[in-house]
Amino acid sequence: MFTILPIKGYIDQIDGFYCDGIHAGLKPNGNNDLGFIYSDKPCTVGAIFTENKFQAAPLKHFLQYEKGFKTNFVLINSKNANALTGRKGIENINILFSQLDFNLVNPIMSSTGVIGNPLPIDKIVAGAKNFDLTSKNGENLSKAIMTTDAYPKSCMYEVKLEDGTSFKIGAVAKGAGMINPNLATMLCFICTDADAPYSDIMEALKVNSETTFNAISVDGDTSTNDTVMVLSNGNSKAYDKEAFIEVLRLVMHDMAMLMVADGEGAKKVAAFEVINAVSNEQAMIAAKALSNSLLVKTALFGEDPNFGRIASTIGASRIDCDDEKLVISYNDVVVFNKGEICFDAATEAKAGEVLKKDKYKIICDIGLGEGKFIAYGCDLGYKYVEINADYRS
Repeated sequence: MFTILPIKGYIDQIDGFYCDGIHAGLKPNGNNDLGFIYSDKPCTVGAIFTENKFQAAPLKHFLQYEKGFKTNFVLINSKNANALTGRKGIENINILFSQLDFNLVNPIMSSTGVIGNPLPIDKIVAGAKNFDLTSKNGENLSKAIMTTDAYPKSCMYEVKLEDGTSFKIGAVAKGAGMINPNLATMLCFICTDADAPYSDIMEALKVNSETTFNAISVDGDTSTNDTVMVLSNGNSKAYDKEAFIEVLRLVMHDMAMLMVADGEGAKKVAAFEVINAVSNEQAMIAAKALSNSLLVKTALFGEDPNFGRIASTIGASRIDCDDEKLVISYNDVVVFNKGEICFDAATEAKAGEVLKKDKYKIICDIGLGEGKFIAYGCDLGYKYVEINADYRS
């Protein structure tokens, strides 16, 4: 048995972890753009990355280390993705770390921002030399990794085990656009003082990613830098595999929901719950199709309970379905019931009230089996176009 308690604060509350963020001159507006995470002892590290075939240089640099390696330092910059920079992009990371006189063990680089520009080594090195590795300022770090994010993203939990021991786990993340169910476009750094082995970290990451980061969509795009990383320094000497997997799921779900809610101008978050499909896989296909559909997203933006777009998207996903078995509901308001249109004026008004809320469910009962899956999406409006039409500036 174990107890999981949410707590306030940032990853700097976790024993042995230090972090901060500064302005190094990458962002012209003077905001923080360079941050670090440091551990007083080398951490077991596990990570999963983007499924985009053009992986950025920081990911390739990470993958050059032996599987199961340990690290004590992660350097993170925003404004420049160091992606599509070829071998020079990896070489620049090595050059950068060679110029830092910290006691680094297998240092890791992570980047986010504009694709296709060389890494500004001089600015990053000059900024990093101002780091104080004894700093504990998670708020500064969370702001340093932001790009189009409207707000910083973090969470913290404490896990109390039956034997009286406990450990903490927390995350800091960025992500608001280019979010697609293929490991969302984001950076997420999860730190814990649990004594978690590498194999368990990787198992928990892969299991939990399917229902969290791989289940959200803002715009259907997947970037080159997507990273979810777990750093475990073992300082608490406490560990329980079942508890670790569950609390990691909570952390990843929290971060995923913050990202989809921050979908570059988004005002609505919808859970697309597909139930009674032929299989879980078919339910997932339909749910992700709904969360990705631009027609559905714009209907959410307009607060229009257009169930035709829902049904059409399910059919276009090519799963097994039958309109005489299908039931569509907005929360508890049924608008289509096994071939019967329930969309009179009163029902449309009730469904419209649901869509005025910040969060709601769109439930699609396929009626052909027991498969189920929930995907999460947001509305898409004018602000998204405005942000992305001028992203490089």
